[in-house]
Amino acid sequence: MCAKIRKQEALDFHEASPRGKIEVIPTKPLRSQHDLALAYSPGVAVPCLEIANKKQDVYKFTAKGNLVGVITNGTAVLGLGNIGPEASKPVMEGKGVLFKKFAGIDVFDIEVNETDPDKFIEIVKSLEPTFGGINLEDIKAPECFKIEKALREVMNIPVMHDDQHGTAIISSAALLNALELVDKKIEELKIVISGGGAAAIACADLYVSLGVDVGNIVMTDSKGVVRVDRDFINEHKAKYATNKDVHTLSDALVDVDMFLGLSKANILTSEMILTMAANPIIFALSNPDPEIGYELAMSTRKDIIMATGRSDHPNQVNNVLGFPYIFRGALDVRATTINEAMKLAAVKAIADLAKESVPDLVLKAYGSNTLKFGRDYLIPKPLDPRLITIISPAVAKAAMDSKVAQIDIENWEQYKIELQERVGIDQRLISRIITRAKKDPKRVIFGEAHQVSILKAAQQAVDQGVAIPILLGNRILIQQLIKENELDLGECEIIDPIEQEAKRMNYAAQLFKSRQRKGMTHPQAKKAMLNDNYFGVMMVNNEEADAFISGMSNDYPETIRPALEIIGPEPGIDRVAGMYILSNKNGNYFLSDTTVNLNPSADQLVDIIGLTAQAVRFFDVEPRMAGLSYSNFGSAKGEIPQKMAKAVAKAQSKWPKLLIDGEIQANVALNKEHIEENYPFCKLLGTFANTLIFPNLESGNIAYKLLMEFGGAEAIGPILMGMRKAIHVLQKGSSVSDIFNITAIAVVDAQEQEISEKTARD
Repeated sequence: MCAKIRKQEALDFHEASPRGKIEVIPTKPLRSQHDLALAYSPGVAVPCLEIANKKQDVYKFTAKGNLVGVITNGTAVLGLGNIGPEASKPVMEGKGVLFKKFAGIDVFDIEVNETDPDKFIEIVKSLEPTFGGINLEDIKAPECFKIEKALREVMNIPVMHDDQHGTAIISSAALLNALELVDKKIEELKIVISGGGAAAIACADLYVSLGVDVGNIVMTDSKGVVRVDRDFINEHKAKYATNKDVHTLSDALVDVDMFLGLSKANILTSEMILTMAANPIIFALSNPDPEIGYELAMSTRKDIIMATGRSDHPNQVNNVLGFPYIFRGALDVRATTINEAMKLAAVKAIADLAKESVPDLVLKAYGSNTLKFGRDYLIPKPLDPRLITIISPAVAKAAMDSKVAQIDIENWEQYKIELQERVGIDQRLISRIITRAKKDPKRVIFGEAHQVSILKAAQQAVDQGVAIPILLGNRILIQQLIKENELDLGECEIIDPIEQEAKRMNYAAQLFKSRQRKGMTHPQAKKAMLNDNYFGVMMVNNEEADAFISGMSNDYPETIRPALEIIGPEPGIDRVAGMYILSNKNGNYFLSDTTVNLNPSADQLVDIIGLTAQAVRFFDVEPRMAGLSYSNFGSAKGEIPQKMAKAVAKAQSKWPKLLIDGEIQANVALNKEHIEENYPFCKLLGTFANTLIFPNLESGNIAYKLLMEFGGAEAIGPILMGMRKAIHVLQKGSSVSDIFNITAIAVVDAQEQEISEKTARD
């Protein structure tokens, strides 16, 4: 679903320190004067002279080979039009974020205050020494055609106008697969294109390269059908001017096989669709609203194959499936251009990937067990981690075969490993969780709903369709805060325990019955039910909600106590534990136990290892575990090394297929080379740990907090493991983003609990 974005939310997001969305981070240590002397004067003179003698060494000694310039003049920004270069900068920074996230490519965004195409060409041409590639963005037609063509001719690095070719490449892949499903030949295909802009013309050009007959394409624009008898047609549209006796979109669609929409919303009607040929292919790609609504089109005819630009319908034509991986492949062989062969290779790679078996992690992310090649799955999903290892090698090989590559890749398997390492293939973990949550939103109680950050997170959950919030707390205060912060939570249920006397008494009776032999009196139980945490947890226990989140204003033990007393651990589990996920550029690391067990015994550590392995797999990651200590395999004596060694040995015996070793120091566990050089017997040989088991709460808690503050890592958590119901405790001071992430995790946790309970009943 396309998330609803509020003005103030978007402004706050971009204004938060540091402002904008990108920054420059040094890649070399700068810890001493000597480091600075190497990085700048006098040491920098050495690589400068090497490059002066051999220009190609700029790729060897600088970041040029992994640096793309995203360049615009702001004349055709998204759906905003000609808003100027300054106003386009947030979009260009956003494009840089996508390059980095999906392909590990660094970006400098450049907004040029120049609308004269010839001057713009000269400016961009002069930047060639800086960049390994140029992504032209948001430049209006027809100037964009001239600019891209000229720059491709005069520059010796890849240049691509993504507004044109991105949509063309992705929609071409979808078209090839659609034709296979309906058993139609591309050379006989009749197409009507609504729209005469850059993307429409690029799509038509690429379709022709694939085999479509130019004479079988009819193009329409704001003036009607592009005909040969029109007074003026620019040279790019002229290729598709028709002499057929059609003058309107309705005329043109009779007996046509395909409609491609790159124009505006709601210009295609049900009546028009009914006149099309059998098994019509409809790609309505206008965003956010397509040329015809998905539901309307699909209800008009049962034989339609349809794609849109939206994520809430099947077959989303999304440029992020293409441009990061195309540039990645082009940069890695130092291609001098992005030619037709490379674009066609990307088309084929994307189309072929859709026919392969879909990995479990993708199925879980999109909440489908039946996702497979067919009318509702023409192209891969954007969160498919295989995209980079399929498309980039195909593009790189096409560059080599077409003689535009300046270096060759010889070991393709090693190249694929390097691609995964570049992006930290697991970095999309929370995105997959959010997507899974959207498929089956659950009722989530937000304790402490008097906190503005809680309400804002609840608003995000509503906007993104992740959860059905229940706001717990003082009704008057919550309603006042909703109004003051201009939130749209009027549909959310607000429960004030003070108003719920009968329910409080019922809950108190339940609590007293379960705790009467554990020191609790009936008056204490009644008093407890005035506490939001006890009340909220009891609601979940009575299946009046699916999950509970709290902890912003209380210490962790105080928040978790009601859950332990009322809900307790899963059947067969003796204890619960807490885990944090820390993400950096290398991927995700799972740290346990960081919040619950003070000083676990060896046997208790085995339980924690089992819980953690299960939790890591919950996130579609296979755990590689290290039992941490201050010792490496007996190098030092003491209680902690002995305890951890014993726990690891028991875990290995209990779960022979679990990859775990220890006791081991943290720096060794995370260093593949160190393990290979010094501990060839280690079960982590050839890899490194992604899951760290701490010997006690003290070490785990200190470690994750230090890493968050000093290590520049993003944290997700704490995640409570082993509970019978989806109960999650927030860290004090959690941000809106932190709370939203935990909400998504709680929803997926509740989904899994529901499946487990159903399986047990069956």
